[in-house]
Amino acid sequence: MRAHQIMTRNVITVGPEARIVEAAKLMLENHVSGLPVIDNTGKLVGIVTEGDFLRRAEIGTQRKRPRWLQFFVGPSRAASEFVHASGRKVEEVMTGEPLTVTEQTSLDEIVRLMEKNGVKRLPVVSGDRLVGIVSRANLVQAVASLARDVPDPTADDDHIRERCTHAILDTDWRPIGLQVTVRDGVVHLHGIIINADARQAAIVAAENVAGVKEVHDHLAFVDTYSGFYVESPEDIKATG
Repeated sequence: MRAHQIMTRNVITVGPEARIVEAAKLMLENHVSGLPVIDNTGKLVGIVTEGDFLRRAEIGTQRKRPRWLQFFVGPSRAASEFVHASGRKVEEVMTGEPLTVTEQTSLDEIVRLMEKNGVKRLPVVSGDRLVGIVSRANLVQAVASLARDVPDPTADDDHIRERCTHAILDTDWRPIGLQVTVRDGVVHLHGIIINADARQAAIVAAENVAGVKEVHDHLAFVDTYSGFYVESPEDIKATG
């Protein structure tokens, strides 16, 4: 999937000359945590987010350092922090030249950029014009819409068993001696794991196969050093 398929198109924006209080009210009224900043020519020039309101003089949260530490911070940074904490206009607190994506940027790349740069939203541009915005909320909505069960006419027990087997065996954490049995869409996993995390991974892999109604875990854990053997929690519960 690409940005244009999940982005919000009717974006709430603010101008660089707008007052801080106006931007804050827009965020609250529209239930958004960030606003692209557009100049009078329609060009994207920045972005202002809720994070820009955390260190503000009005609420007494501006940075306060001992005088001796100010020497190491330097006058330039101290001045910049003062403007950010006390500025009255959006342009004085916004992030200029924000990171952006295009309509054709893949979701994989969008997530990578968000994680790498620690941001929650990315403006979508065509040239220097804003055409949308992709936020974490848009990604959550995409997951929710794609996670709906879609009937698969080929999802009989034989196909389910084959797909579950391939989904698990094509990994680095595959159980030893994996056996998959399926009856009426209910999957049973048998085998040996030597990594505790592999149990949940195998269950998740099976759950993601179309037509699977339920997954039962019979994977036994074996410690490679001591040879200590433990049945699956489900089997222990059943026999206990």
